[in-house]
Amino acid sequence: MAERSTAAVDVADNSGDKPLTAKADQSTADGVAQKREQGADSATSEKPRAGDGGAVHGRTSPPDLHSGHKLARRYRLEECVTRLDGFSSWRAVDEKLRRAVGVHLLPADHPRARSVLAAARSAALLGDPRFVQVLDAVEENDLVYVVHEWLPDATELTTLLASGPLEPYDAYQMVTQVSQAMAAAHREGLSHLRLTPGAVLRTLTGQWRIRGLAVNAALRGITSDTPQRTDTEAIGALLYAALTQRWPYEDDAYGLSGLPKDLGLIPPDQVRAGVHRGLSELAMRALANDGATASRQESPCTTPDELVKAISEMPRIRPPEPTFTAPPEYQRTTYQQGTYGRQSAHPGETQPVAPMPPPLQSRTGKALKWAVSALLIAALGLGSWQLADALMDHGKSSDDTNKTQTTDTDDKGDGNTRPARPLTIQSAQEYVAEGSAQAADDVASTYDNDTSTYWRTKSYNDGPKLAPYKSGVGIVYDLGSAKDVSAASIGLRYSGDHTTVHLYATDSLSPSTSVNGMTEIGSATTTGTSVDIKAKKSVKTRFVLLWVTDVPYAPTDGYSGAGYKQGITNVKLTG
Repeated sequence: MAERSTAAVDVADNSGDKPLTAKADQSTADGVAQKREQGADSATSEKPRAGDGGAVHGRTSPPDLHSGHKLARRYRLEECVTRLDGFSSWRAVDEKLRRAVGVHLLPADHPRARSVLAAARSAALLGDPRFVQVLDAVEENDLVYVVHEWLPDATELTTLLASGPLEPYDAYQMVTQVSQAMAAAHREGLSHLRLTPGAVLRTLTGQWRIRGLAVNAALRGITSDTPQRTDTEAIGALLYAALTQRWPYEDDAYGLSGLPKDLGLIPPDQVRAGVHRGLSELAMRALANDGATASRQESPCTTPDELVKAISEMPRIRPPEPTFTAPPEYQRTTYQQGTYGRQSAHPGETQPVAPMPPPLQSRTGKALKWAVSALLIAALGLGSWQLADALMDHGKSSDDTNKTQTTDTDDKGDGNTRPARPLTIQSAQEYVAEGSAQAADDVASTYDNDTSTYWRTKSYNDGPKLAPYKSGVGIVYDLGSAKDVSAASIGLRYSGDHTTVHLYATDSLSPSTSVNGMTEIGSATTTGTSVDIKAKKSVKTRFVLLWVTDVPYAPTDGYSGAGYKQGITNVKLTG
């Protein structure tokens, strides 16, 4: 069905249960990672992998449910999309809220039931909108079920790659958003371990979302001794596939052909012509493992945080220029040509337009011309007289002024005051001093000249001062080159008591010093929906940190609950 490829349910894919790489650690059902170097002797003692189709003794079969069955008298099962290894996944309907949801089901006595519940509850606490959200995790009537979002408007990366590789800008957005999301998850102690093309979705708005955080691996009993390395290599494989439409290993997987055998891991720009060089090198740095080396001998990225840093050091890839179709050449109609209602002497032949008679040739016309001429002469004479009178008065006043005029060089200098000019923001990145990011994907909405879009903080229980939760939250803006910054005008989403904003000059999009070590440009506090900051003295810098330390109380709106929070709608810097 059409929805099956876009829903937020992990559809069974036997090829997807293989390791992400022939060189990666083998994850076993009992959590012990067996490495390929251990050889055939150790392989005989390895337990069957979850999801490889092998039987596990004593494992309970999937619950025998059918379409129309209701869970908790609320979730009505509609279509089974996965039945694998003791569990099943369904498209369902939440009859209480009248919306589509996804449901994972397994018996309460399943060996992995406890770990699935724990993983689902941990993922639900993250609350990051870049991940498909877990809505419920329940044990009831000998069943364990996990309810999560269903995204009918989203498309799997697998489906997108079926028609060809992604454009460089789309691949750049995918790896940027997925890396930032996984870095935030790992900072909270969560990993994915099954980050495949089927787990990454693109919405109609162009946002990339990840499904199955922690839960997909728990359903299949997949664990890893190096979860950050596993997820980073998986992101590298996704980028490789997005650039080449090939899976970066010898085996075919996820509807993609593998690489030619015996060639090893070769850079994407050697697999397909026209691949972006920077993205090709980035994919190799993320995939480098067990002897593989990244191009140019740059150090491999072993964690999502390192991958995010490597992406930020790349030149930003701009979206492609829109193409416009030239409008058709203007054609005069027969009505405009003056032949409307008259037939041409010859079909298709344009009738000549009769010449207009010379204007104002009658007696009335001649009188009108003389009247207009007289008025013009009178007006010219009056204007000349007024001009002469003004010049004479100006001469007298200048003589009086010369007698009393003084010079104030201390206050006005040479009198040439340079007007403030707007500064163009080239790019931006959220600055995370501690803890997790607020809304890293939305920073571009703060300088797009659209007040309906915004970057919003999380909602906090106490305020207005964010401490002790955080010392502050903010965004670093890149002006492209060092410029004098003297003022800022900042649009805010919420009014109330109160918002405090500081501006600092810093050294990069990822500052090397804390806020205390930066140069403050200025600060201001407001209770309204805008705030203006003026520096006592302009500061020359390329990177400007907008740092929010106090936020007002605001009600629930959208996905954000009530609490102390603030949103930035538009930022304008002047120098």
